[in-house]
Amino acid sequence: MRCCGWRAYDLDLDKERNRIERFFNKLKQFRRVATRYDKLVANLMGFVKRAAIAIWLRQLNRHYR
Repeated sequence: MRCCGWRAYDLDLDKERNRIERFFNKLKQFRRVATRYDKLVANLMGFVKRAAIAIWLRQLNRHYR
C-alpha cells in the first residue's frame, strides 16, 4: 500500500508530458485555435490539423538546417 499517495518519479513520462504541453502551447499561438472562431467542430478540427502540420513542418525544417 502506498503512503500519502506518492509515486515514483518517471523521467520518460515527464519528458513526454513536457513535449505534449509544449505542443499545445505552440498550437495556442494560432489565434484561430486559441479564440475558437469556428462554430462547427469539423471546421475547428480541420484548422487544428492544419496548425499541427505547420508546427511539424517548422520543426522538420529546423532539424534539417
